[in-house]
Amino acid sequence: MSQNHQEEIVIEELAGGEFEREPVPQSNLKSWKSFLGMYAGEHAAGTEFVIGPLFLTTGVSAFDLIIGLLLGNLMAVISWRFLTSEIAVKRRLTLYYQLEKICGKKLVVGYNLANGILFCFLAGAMITVSATAVGIPFDMEMPKLTDTMPNGPTWIIIVLVLGAVISLIASKGYDTVSKAANWMSPIIVLAFLACGIVALQQLGVGSFQDFWNIWGEGGEPFPGQIKYTFWHVFFWSWFANAAMHIGMSDLSVFRFAKKASSGWTTAAGMYVGHYMAWIAAALIYAVYVQTPEAQALLAQGEAPNVAPGPLAYNAIGIFGIIAVVLAGWTTANPTIYRAGLAFQAIMPKASTFWVTILAGSIATIAGLFPAFAMKLLDFVALYGFILAPVGAVIVFEHFFHKQAGIVQNYAEVANIKFNKSVLLAWGISFGLFYFISVQFNVFLSFVTLPAWLLCGVLFLVLSKYSQKKITTS
Repeated sequence: MSQNHQEEIVIEELAGGEFEREPVPQSNLKSWKSFLGMYAGEHAAGTEFVIGPLFLTTGVSAFDLIIGLLLGNLMAVISWRFLTSEIAVKRRLTLYYQLEKICGKKLVVGYNLANGILFCFLAGAMITVSATAVGIPFDMEMPKLTDTMPNGPTWIIIVLVLGAVISLIASKGYDTVSKAANWMSPIIVLAFLACGIVALQQLGVGSFQDFWNIWGEGGEPFPGQIKYTFWHVFFWSWFANAAMHIGMSDLSVFRFAKKASSGWTTAAGMYVGHYMAWIAAALIYAVYVQTPEAQALLAQGEAPNVAPGPLAYNAIGIFGIIAVVLAGWTTANPTIYRAGLAFQAIMPKASTFWVTILAGSIATIAGLFPAFAMKLLDFVALYGFILAPVGAVIVFEHFFHKQAGIVQNYAEVANIKFNKSVLLAWGISFGLFYFISVQFNVFLSFVTLPAWLLCGVLFLVLSKYSQKKITTS
């Protein structure tokens, strides 16, 4: 047994048995049912209570929203099934360890740090969502759509307590995260369905035409928002989880799957959460928009508040408060777990427990600032755009390394700690398309796929050149 392998076994034991630096063994593989509950729970969750209403603020039409979500979510499921889970069951490694083999330890440290922090910010937005529900009995002032800073001591205390509880659950590892999601997800799904039905009654919907007319041909976006078309909805919903599927983050989850077909379970998250739940959440916001308070804000040129707790409470009472709290948990838990894995790749000898607590602490601090939740559409688009192209490196190497004539896991084989081909491929693709987005005011989700494809192609070309140069020198 080599010294390196002995060191990896020791690291694995210290890490708490989550197999961060070795393939998941056959005895620890899980059936599709584990993933069904996790994805249904994670994606019928806290973000949905924010994203649904935010869609309404963009002045989207009925056709663009309903059909755009239908097709965009289909593309997301296909991406998970044929890219993420396909690679995951063959390699059975975390995203971070797989990147280390390709990029080298020094380069992957920067990626892991950025990935972990972005995951923490997303989890922080979900802690914010849960806090809007917990704050109702305390008559807490709710954050506004334009708020960025904490609005009072009650808010701060509630966020800190929620963050501590969520972090402790996530620190217990994948099994605990999966069990928590399985237990909570049916309650949350039922709550979204109930919210939608109650909202339809409150809106006086008696036919499909009435339902369609809620959005109709669309209208002007609310103050501070941009107008969404079919293509905005399609690409945004496809790439809302770009970091997880084409960005390969969920290699860390699907490495536990028995078969690649477990990737189809993501449909439970997409069509229950990113379809039914988004529309249901939009409906309860539509009810609020008709109130005198909301109309007064619109008359003053301000967008009505998007506070999930009060919206759900107005629809289904105490059950709504419970649902929003649980919904925030089921998104924050696996997100903090993923962030912990990212940090553990930087500090491999640290235990899973402590790196997850670190991730949870950062997420809790982020949760104090409502801007991450109130600007969720923009943040999610940016988050996917930054991380997705790195996933192209793994995808293109896995499927095209033979055709391109490059060595798989080159950093590991050549014993290098910094693969310049990866950095250049990401930097050029990210820089070019981010410049296009900013300079020409192009919706960021429109350039995510081109950036991903360019990064993959550049990686193959640059790797071919650099590897040939090294082998012939």
